[in-house]
Amino acid sequence: MTHSAMGSDEWAAIDWKAVEKMVYRLQTRIFKAKRRGDTKQVHRLQKLLMKSRSAKLLSVRRVTQDNTGKKTAGVDGVKSLKPQQRLDLVNNLYLTDKSKPTRRVMIPKPGTTEERPLGIPCMIERARQMLVKLALEPEWEAVFEPNTYGFRRGRGAHDAIEAIFASIRYKGKYVLDADISKCFDKISQKKLIAKLKTFPTLTRQITAWLKAGVVMDGKLFPTNEGTPQGGVVSPLLALIALHGLETAIRSCVNQGRAQRSLGVVFYADDFVVLHPSLEVILQCKQAAENWLNEMSLELKPSKTRISHTLTPYDGNVGFDFLGFNIRQHPVGKHQSGCNGVGQKLGFKTIIKPSKKKIALHVELTGNIIKSYKGGPQEGLIRKLNSIIRGWCNYYSTVSSKKTFSYCKNIVWSQLRAWARYKTGNFGSKTLDKYWHRIGYRLTFSTKNGIRLIAHTDMPIKRHVKVRGTKSYFDGDVLYWGKRRGRHPELPNRVALLLKKYKGRCLECGFMFVANDLIEVDHRIPKQEGGTDTFDNLQPLHRHCHDVKTARDNARRRKREQETKLVSVGSVEAERRC
Repeated sequence: MTHSAMGSDEWAAIDWKAVEKMVYRLQTRIFKAKRRGDTKQVHRLQKLLMKSRSAKLLSVRRVTQDNTGKKTAGVDGVKSLKPQQRLDLVNNLYLTDKSKPTRRVMIPKPGTTEERPLGIPCMIERARQMLVKLALEPEWEAVFEPNTYGFRRGRGAHDAIEAIFASIRYKGKYVLDADISKCFDKISQKKLIAKLKTFPTLTRQITAWLKAGVVMDGKLFPTNEGTPQGGVVSPLLALIALHGLETAIRSCVNQGRAQRSLGVVFYADDFVVLHPSLEVILQCKQAAENWLNEMSLELKPSKTRISHTLTPYDGNVGFDFLGFNIRQHPVGKHQSGCNGVGQKLGFKTIIKPSKKKIALHVELTGNIIKSYKGGPQEGLIRKLNSIIRGWCNYYSTVSSKKTFSYCKNIVWSQLRAWARYKTGNFGSKTLDKYWHRIGYRLTFSTKNGIRLIAHTDMPIKRHVKVRGTKSYFDGDVLYWGKRRGRHPELPNRVALLLKKYKGRCLECGFMFVANDLIEVDHRIPKQEGGTDTFDNLQPLHRHCHDVKTARDNARRRKREQETKLVSVGSVEAERRC
């Protein structure tokens, strides 16, 4: 057996269930120690975690198998590690006071002409950063402010939107919609390190990452400020840097009714402040600017504005946040919402997809359809289905029924133009070629039954906001497992499979929890005669899927070799005869 094959067997033989249990148990202990204010115990447990082989194994697996950017190389050109290389990485994984620079790539910001600098660390640094994140995240999850939803495990954009809805559902409020300018690039490194207050070894390692520099077009540029976007630990460091901003905003408002009416919602470097009084909103804006100035940050004037959710203010009514439009509409008594005691409010709070995001979605579907002018219908359907399903899932928790109907009609017009281009006209023959009756409805589909899903096929289902200060590291696995199966962006097929198998991965036996990557696997592979029927599908973690696929391939190769040997033996026997 080759060295590579031995490494593959050793990696596959790891008891990942025991590894994850070990790491999670230490993380919950760190979380609880921080909650009770035992800093010495926190640091002791963090050191224990980062020295453990389980944490090193998990770190390497996440950056080499689970991470979506696992095949992107840093300055060292290393990517797509084999099992033996992963084991070597585990054996050499320890903290230092040095770091290799990141590779800078400029990527476009969606819907704008601006570009975002992305720093790609090399593989060894990604693994180190993941190891540090495993130890640092539970400590800070214990103290993070309750209305922070971005870059946190088990929290997301839909929780932030539900928090806003809860704040304004009974009363119109002024809104400060703010964006921090170049948050990742401008954070004061000195003040960030001071805020961490961690032990010396970890301080030196994080400082090394911040000061590592970036390589662009073959040139090395220093990084004297900010934390590079693209690093595994960078989002967590940004959250730590912004920790305390909500408290600073709330502290400028007097206790009592004014404080209770104040709503503050953060998502990464975007945040909104809601209050019935314009004066309070202006005070909060000033307090935010003063606090950010201490961290060498500032609000972005072009993306910071004040409006009102119900009545026009400075020409603005309502606001856009995370791709949603949030606004209150004056209505008659028969359509009016009610307060907690049944009194008519005179308005209705409606949250729906923003006009900008609708336009971008329609433009995207149009571009995809144009790119398939010379392509097959089946390929076009599969491409459109993934786009439509993802977009509709994201907006399925709000009042999107009319928007979905509008998008469906636009896509119909785009497909009609595509069909006319393919055939030269749009008559009954063209219609019969590309559209078929499925049930009671004429559907864009192939003769073998592959059909385009319509926007209106996606059901509207209300999202339940994460409870208060709940954290993934509090040990309540059942709570987080149930929430994972109800996530609005989870495809219906995956959600049904999770329900069928009670939220567990059949390979490792672990429950799927927040941010776990779920892949659908064929229990009997299609190469061995398996079908796409629901009974032949199962949900697996991405890394578990890799293990099962490798096992299926090995079994299939063994069977092919045995068949070959039998056939060779038969030929030899015939020759002897």
